[in-house]
Amino acid sequence: MAPSEHPRFPAIDPAMTPTITVASYNMRKAIGTDRRRNPDRVLAVLSEIDADVVALQEADKRVGGRGSAMPHELIDGHGMYTPVAFGVRHNRLLEKIPGGLQAERLMKLDTRNLGWHGNALLVKSHVKVIDVHAIELPTLEPRGAILAELLIGDRPIRIIGMHLDLSGLWRRRQLRTILDLIARRPQAMPTVLMGDTNEWRDGAASLKDLNGNYRFAPTGPSFHSRKPVASLDRIIVDHSLGIEAAGVHTSAASRKASDHLPIWARLAF
Repeated sequence: MAPSEHPRFPAIDPAMTPTITVASYNMRKAIGTDRRRNPDRVLAVLSEIDADVVALQEADKRVGGRGSAMPHELIDGHGMYTPVAFGVRHNRLLEKIPGGLQAERLMKLDTRNLGWHGNALLVKSHVKVIDVHAIELPTLEPRGAILAELLIGDRPIRIIGMHLDLSGLWRRRQLRTILDLIARRPQAMPTVLMGDTNEWRDGAASLKDLNGNYRFAPTGPSFHSRKPVASLDRIIVDHSLGIEAAGVHTSAASRKASDHLPIWARLAF
């Protein structure tokens, strides 16, 4: 169901209320519920949602060259989105082996990552990038988050893409790190955090540091895509933004493309 068709919210006249549609999608390295890797399906789902800004999780592979699970050429050819460049890359296993980088070239491994520790942002052409930051998160395993400060027309907005830990203790430390970074940013602006929180309850201890300064868009359960029962994926906005509409995008394509369904929200500046 497209954002404009969601039955729980009235239609918004974009000429009267400036809005932006954001989406978050754990694309599971483009491996669908049929266990096949098919990045074309991911792009098909994103086309259905038609968001201005998309936060992806598990966008990069975890082994081999750790390149993007959705080839850059495929995104470029699709033409709908441009990946936000964060100027970072993953450490790769073959780097530690003498001659490993040469072996990568001989094996024609594409090592160009799409984001940072699997987190990536895609934006439409009318969205301008002001600043970016790749965030190292405290954890026992490699985890990160990404920050992008964007301009929509003449209005700035800050987007955080994240994929939090399986451990509640580490989730809380990671969210605290992200909130501390936001507080240190030189310019105040409306802020959206979105991604796979790996948290089943809004009131969980790992989310308490939001301290009432943010609220959850009412998207609904997104996991598992075959039978959604858990709201692991969240869009969290500060109070300067209005939530005009929100939901889980369910379609034949999204039920098959990943084990998570994408979520979206239409936000008013």
